[in-house]
Amino acid sequence: MPIRQPIVVVMGHVDHGKTSLLDAIRNTKVAKKEAGAITQHIGASEISLEDIRNSCAAATGGKLPSFTIPGLLFIDTPGHASFTHLRERGGSIADIAVLVVDIMQGFQPQTIESIRILREFKTPFIVAANKVDLISGWRSRTDEQGACSVLTNVNSQPEHVQTRLDELLYGVVGKLSERGIESERFDRVTDFTKQVAIIPVSAKTGEGLPELLLSIAGLSQKFLEAALKTDVEGPGKGTVLEVKEEKGLGTTIDVILYDGTLRKNDEIIFATLNGPAKARVRGLLKPNMHATGDNDKYEYVDEVHAAAGVKVYSPGVEGALSGSPLIVDDGKENKDELAEMYEMLKKIMFESENSGAVVKADTLGSLEALCKLLATQGVDIRRASIGKVTKKDVSDASVVAGAEPYKGVVLSFNVDVMDEASDEAARRGIKIFASRVIYSLCDDYTAWVAEEKRKAAGNAIDRLPLPAKIRALPGCTFRVSKPAILGVEIIEGRLRKGARLMDRKGEIIGEVREVQKDGKPVKETHAGEQLAISIEGAICGKNVCEGSDYLVYITRDEGKELLSTAALPPGELAVLEEILSITDAKRI
Repeated sequence: MPIRQPIVVVMGHVDHGKTSLLDAIRNTKVAKKEAGAITQHIGASEISLEDIRNSCAAATGGKLPSFTIPGLLFIDTPGHASFTHLRERGGSIADIAVLVVDIMQGFQPQTIESIRILREFKTPFIVAANKVDLISGWRSRTDEQGACSVLTNVNSQPEHVQTRLDELLYGVVGKLSERGIESERFDRVTDFTKQVAIIPVSAKTGEGLPELLLSIAGLSQKFLEAALKTDVEGPGKGTVLEVKEEKGLGTTIDVILYDGTLRKNDEIIFATLNGPAKARVRGLLKPNMHATGDNDKYEYVDEVHAAAGVKVYSPGVEGALSGSPLIVDDGKENKDELAEMYEMLKKIMFESENSGAVVKADTLGSLEALCKLLATQGVDIRRASIGKVTKKDVSDASVVAGAEPYKGVVLSFNVDVMDEASDEAARRGIKIFASRVIYSLCDDYTAWVAEEKRKAAGNAIDRLPLPAKIRALPGCTFRVSKPAILGVEIIEGRLRKGARLMDRKGEIIGEVREVQKDGKPVKETHAGEQLAISIEGAICGKNVCEGSDYLVYITRDEGKELLSTAALPPGELAVLEEILSITDAKRI
């Protein structure tokens, strides 16, 4: 079988230079010149083996290894969003990743999330330690093609600059080590199967790009060759990267083809909100590298072989979901794959009768990743789906919030919140959490729940009776009734003004009107203290006896609220259990 080109994704924290690195690799300026850029057209860039040779020859002195891979396919949409688009049967079709880290800033939230995703999908990766040109005293040198061997430059730097570079690189090594990942500067790696290579680069000057391209190609060639073998004549399999409106064509889908061949007039199967759907391919479009304007930015082709990025024009793809698997219906082997697609959609997009959050995301992969993370944190989900946050989402959350306020929320990843949804949320008091970072979204929600519970606990502590057990001290009856005044010892818990007391049979003996210690009123008591209390309704010698124990009266509902909102110490929890066992027995 022939070997296809590896699919490469670029990940990392915002502003660490992902797009600039892609620009440098393609030798385009997407960030500065959006109109007509490849990113807008197709979602992927093919870097041929000849391109790699040409860009690396001068920097490496013409010494290039022998490759059989035809080139590299870079996904143009940088970040974890593109990675979660590239899904197939619960895995990812990405073969290798480049994790971009700003060498001056080090690890940031999206860096950490990128590593978590890469490890979850067991995807090999290389670290591009970007912005070495910002190291104080660094002297940049590049060739005519705007590239240069970074090792050549490192060795020509002043000693203090080389020392500083090593300090920064080993900061990255340390952060990776904290996550159980062994790594080293690429030229010091002794075993590429055990160590992640870190390549110092500058997307701005082009330094390190030859080593980066050669490392990606070399690692793919050596370790991924078996996975890259593809049946060129087999039915095409791919992933829907994005659904787009294209002038003159209508709705199109950008597809990453990772296996087989996709041809004009093929019938394709893909996922929609309503399940798998079919459409016939009317046109396949590839970027026209010689385009002079929007009118000729594409060229039409009759077929595309894996691995490749292609724009598919096909009436009926309007409902296609980003991140959906795409397969060519050859009429033979699709029953199992269709069944798997149905099962995948049922697993990822679901609705239940259980109490839980409403979860929305931009792609199937993102939704799946978010739901998995929420599950690990014990967060219940009522409904999970794709698309913008709507008024219905808020309404569904409000139904849950009526019974369980901490669960009645909307969690949205990388999607817009419609104005009517925002208005409805404000009217109903429903919290909408929105983030572009999956784990930050989860952290924000759990932090909010903790804070709300803390507030509720404070309110409950102020508002509800607290569990306490007291003992009437012998020889300390100061007034028999109206109100009864006697000396007591606090056995456990906190007694305060307003609490009703009951005996061990559950009979209420009266309400505490005053609590005094050393002749002065106190608001709250603690275990071990001896005080004087006045009890309205109590009659000493009748329903209150010296030497007997009494408990604060707490109903089942009050006890349930205390248990759910207040962090009671162990002694008070034990007393509360004792109180509720008595009140439950009396069906109070």
